[in-house]
Amino acid sequence: MAENYFDERIAATYEAKWPELFDPAVVDPAVSFLADLARSGTALELGIGTGRLALPLSRRGIRVHGIELSPAMAARLQAEPEADGIGVTIGDFTTATAPGTFGLAYLVRNTIMNLTTQDAQVECFRNAAGHLEPGGCFVIEVIVPELQRLPPGETVRAFTVTSRHLGFDEYDIAAQGVISRHYWVDNGELETFSAPFRYVWPSELDLMARLAGMTLRQRWSDWNREPFTSDSMSHISVWQKSS
Repeated sequence: MAENYFDERIAATYEAKWPELFDPAVVDPAVSFLADLARSGTALELGIGTGRLALPLSRRGIRVHGIELSPAMAARLQAEPEADGIGVTIGDFTTATAPGTFGLAYLVRNTIMNLTTQDAQVECFRNAAGHLEPGGCFVIEVIVPELQRLPPGETVRAFTVTSRHLGFDEYDIAAQGVISRHYWVDNGELETFSAPFRYVWPSELDLMARLAGMTLRQRWSDWNREPFTSDSMSHISVWQKSS
C-alpha cells in the first residue's frame, strides 16, 4: 500500500493550510464540470480527502462514493453533517474496490502524482476503468510538469511564496520525480511538510488510458473549459470508457 502522508496533523488543518482550494471561485466550476459528466447520477472520487468537492457534488443530487488512503482525512469528511450519503472505502486507490459501478470517476488536485511509480499510475487508470459503467468518464486535474520554467542547471522551483507559506518543488529529472516541500509560519512557529511525487505528461496519461480501455474525450486548461495550449500550466482531462 502507498505511504500515507496525510495524517491527523495534516487532516486537522487541511483547509487552514490550503484555503485557496476552498474558495467558491475554485470549487464551483469544478463541481459544475463534474456534475455535467456524472452519468446515472453517480460518481467515484479517488482520494476523496475531507470532501472538498464530494460534499457540494452530493448536494447537487449526485451519489458520491470515495476511496481514501488516509483514515484521518476520511474521518474529517464523515464528521460533516451532510456526509451521511457519501460512502468511503479506506484503501489505496490503485487497488481498492468500491461497491457498484459509476457514471464518473475523478481524481483532482494533482493526486495522480501521489503515485510515485509509472506502474502505480497505470494501475490507477485500470482501477478507475473497472469501476466505470460503459461509456462512463474518468477525469483528472493535474499540473503540466514545469521543467521548461526551470533555469538551466537548476532543479528547484518555488510554487508558493507568501508571508505565511513557502512551497518549493525539487525535481529529479532522471527518475521523473519531484519532492514538494512546504513551510508554514503561524504565531511565530514553523511547521513543515514534504512528500514525493511522480510528474506525468499529458501524452503519457493518454497512453495509460488506452491501456485501460479508455480514449481521450476532452482536455481543457481549467474547470472553466479554457483551451489547453502550450502555455497551460495545468489540465483537466476527460477519458471515456468504451461502450
